Amino acid sequence: MSEAGPGLVADVLIVGGGPAGLSAALNLARARASVVVVDTGRPRNAATLRSHGFLTRDGISPIELRKLAREELRAYDEVRILDRSAVARIETDADGFVATLTGRAAATSPILSTRTVVVATGLRETLPDVPNLRSFYGMSIFSCAACDGWELQDKPVALIGETSDLADRARLITRWTSQLTVCTNGADVIDPADEAELVASGIVVERRAIADLEGERGQVCAVRFADGSSLAVAGGFVRPTWHAAHEFLDPLGPDADADGHLVTDRSGRTSVPGLYAAGDAAAPGPQQLIVAAGQGARVAAVLVQDLLGVRTAH
Repeated sequence: MSEAGPGLVADVLIVGGGPAGLSAALNLARARASVVVVDTGRPRNAATLRSHGFLTRDGISPIELRKLAREELRAYDEVRILDRSAVARIETDADGFVATLTGRAAATSPILSTRTVVVATGLRETLPDVPNLRSFYGMSIFSCAACDGWELQDKPVALIGETSDLADRARLITRWTSQLTVCTNGADVIDPADEAELVASGIVVERRAIADLEGERGQVCAVRFADGSSLAVAGGFVRPTWHAAHEFLDPLGPDADADGHLVTDRSGRTSVPGLYAAGDAAAPGPQQLIVAAGQGARVAAVLVQDLLGVRTAH
């Protein structure tokens, strides 16, 4: 595995070096495809200390998982990773696509030609405007109940968010704890009918604005409201807003849903021939590392079949 040189031509360009992109790279390499992975090195889950639900790797940090995956890819000479680099623009040409690169790779390979593209950029996230929230995020406050609910089971927990799906997220979290307070931070996002249902099931709905969170060394202990009162908690969940990170595809104009996710078929094909998507960049679903890795493997298998013009199971 090596850095790319000038004028690189590859069978597949993978944009994004997370579980979806690296899984796709591994499976494509094993199918004898030449692969270039462009990775900014700034994953959305960089603050997460431990990830869960990945078979044989439960509790591993996402950074360590990426490191292990890269070490495995070193056995495949046809996989090249461009670190601290990004794709600024992708356009079509007679042989497939041409990508314009920025960052460290642009010094030696500003232009990359490829037959196909896999988008595995994930999402950008914006957290609610609570001053100290980032100090606890990934350590005692999490965004994924399925990933981290086990560690907070039967504990007093806050759910912080300002989105219209907050009531449904609260219902999901009751799978792990009944001691739940939903904090809307002053946002009018839970209607009276939903609030009545939540309260009837023992969930507290707290509409006051949040001044800050209290705790130390990554462990939250209280939510402090603007009026000076506090709610003691042992952990929490937050509902970020997510944004698609694929503006570089604008020249291609692939179909996207109302939230910006790339629309794909069940195998990861987008509306643009030769362009695929895997992981959180595609239509929404469980945001778990093992799901993203599985999608990357599936896209790799389908892409190889498409390159050959065949439709057959392995």
